[in-house]
Amino acid sequence: MQIIGIRIKKAGKLLFFEPNEEEIVKGDWVLVETSRGLECGKVVMAPRELSADENVESEPGIPLRKIYRKATADDLQQLEHNHAEEKYAFDLCRQKIIEHDLPMKLINVECTFDINKIIFFFTADGRVDFRDLVRDLASIFRTRIELRQVGVRDEAKLLGGLGGCGRPLCCATFLGDFIPVSIRMAKEQNLSLNPTKISGVCGRLMCCLKYENDLYCGECPRQNITLKPKVGSRVVVADGEGKVVAVSFSRRNATILLDTNKTVVASWEDILPVNAEDFEAVDDSAQVEEVKPVEVPPPKPERKPRSERPRKAENYNRHYKRKETAERNNRPERQKRQRGDKTRRQPRRDYRK
Repeated sequence: MQIIGIRIKKAGKLLFFEPNEEEIVKGDWVLVETSRGLECGKVVMAPRELSADENVESEPGIPLRKIYRKATADDLQQLEHNHAEEKYAFDLCRQKIIEHDLPMKLINVECTFDINKIIFFFTADGRVDFRDLVRDLASIFRTRIELRQVGVRDEAKLLGGLGGCGRPLCCATFLGDFIPVSIRMAKEQNLSLNPTKISGVCGRLMCCLKYENDLYCGECPRQNITLKPKVGSRVVVADGEGKVVAVSFSRRNATILLDTNKTVVASWEDILPVNAEDFEAVDDSAQVEEVKPVEVPPPKPERKPRSERPRKAENYNRHYKRKETAERNNRPERQKRQRGDKTRRQPRRDYRK
């Protein structure tokens, strides 16, 4: 069975389909049926035979489909009309977002070939209630409307731009899918772990950290070296004889100070020892340290529960009950005064006389 590779977008995923009876070559435009509907894509991989051990799908979870037909001149004209409709939908949707005062940023708009569905891509910090926005857009375009929230990497892929190297972003030019990148890749390549230097436009780790990572791990044939120079040993390189001042195990090279006061960096394969004893085996230098058992301190003796002292009834009665009773018994009785019987207040003496 033959398969053919097609891209719907410039840097989109590579989708595989089964060719029909028509003769299709690389670079042709064809119509295919996807999960979103009828789409027009470009052939980027010529038809080839599918081997027995390969399991190829049109899309994840969808079996291999056949190409609908080859695109005609009218189909290409319809594709140009769809691009103009996407620009109009983008401006209209951005205006509606401002009217509804929604905390979202519109990124891109895509239409299916038959304009059976219009997809709006946006970014937001959290969840957004865009039900009123969908109703307004559906009443205007009279078709299915889908709003899809994407992340920062997808935003950079859709918008494009220039990276720190000065070239267009890899994800927007040729990367069909994002490859997993970890901080360990930067450590193995002995790169600076400064986030501003190893992060891309999207704020995540740069995709290009993956490109040369295999050269620094066990998959590289250069990793089969069994000897390496020692620091301080005398060696011979193409530029002359000198002394090893530093050795990099991750890059597998050494920094050498020549007798002419010139410093060069050479790989381990290009270094010859003056004395064979100055080189050591890599396996011996990479021995795994024995894990020493952790001494567990002896458990502390459990403290005996403190026995509660019985409260003396005498003290309790003496301090509380007896005292209160005595005060209550010795309290003088208040003189009852009849209503209306008010004693006249004595005038204050005048000491100035």
